[in-house]
Amino acid sequence: MIRDITLGQYYPTDSVIHRLDPRTKLIGTIAFIVSLFLFKSWLGYAAATLFLAGIIRVSKVPFRYMMRGLKAIIVLLLITVVFNLFIIPGEVIWDFGILKITREGLSQAGFMAVRLIYLIIGSSIMTLTTTPNDLTDGLERVLGPLKVLHVPVHEISMMMSIALRFIPILLEETDKIMKAQMARGADFENGNLIQKAKNMVPLLVPLFLSAFRRANDLAMAMEARCYRGGEGRTKMKPLLYEKRDYMAYGILVAYLAAVTAIGIVVR
Repeated sequence: MIRDITLGQYYPTDSVIHRLDPRTKLIGTIAFIVSLFLFKSWLGYAAATLFLAGIIRVSKVPFRYMMRGLKAIIVLLLITVVFNLFIIPGEVIWDFGILKITREGLSQAGFMAVRLIYLIIGSSIMTLTTTPNDLTDGLERVLGPLKVLHVPVHEISMMMSIALRFIPILLEETDKIMKAQMARGADFENGNLIQKAKNMVPLLVPLFLSAFRRANDLAMAMEARCYRGGEGRTKMKPLLYEKRDYMAYGILVAYLAAVTAIGIVVR
């Protein structure tokens, strides 16, 4: 399961999505995620499905590779579905004594499951098609207006980019530690969920030590290169919008207009 997490990883290939300006992808991802929380009917999610399928197709990232990231949230997905099934009141369709499944709960559970899945896929597309450096530059430009309020935009962008970059690094480190302990007789695969959770406890100390060591190495490397923040820092490749970016914004506006119209018509 550790190797199945795709968030924070970059998938190198040549596609239109990879060549888009990182600002376009950031704004598009935020707009898509916001739209997921506005849907009140399955027709809206059908529109989101078509939009997301088109993006995955154009990105040239294998669909099977994209779906790998969902394995890591299966437990969270099940908890969300079960919670909505039995907690939300309404018209009862199945009665199991104390536990009752309502029509409204079933509908809400479906909405929440699809919403969570699409949120993970949408976020993964951005990180899979954007290098860490481009992501940092894009975040800095998008958050640029906050400089008027003396917000350290460059530092915030750098921290977010490093955090995303550290996700696959820490997952790889976790996998190495697990294999080393399994070679010494540790069992991480057998037992119920609680036993598996207890078996993961011995991983925490070496994982934290490894994380602090890598963070210290990164800090020393940045200091050795005289990094002092983003004030007055120039770019070797400044971000410039191109024709494909304006076309992408046009498609995004068309999608948002379609889902808004669906929300108005279907209530």
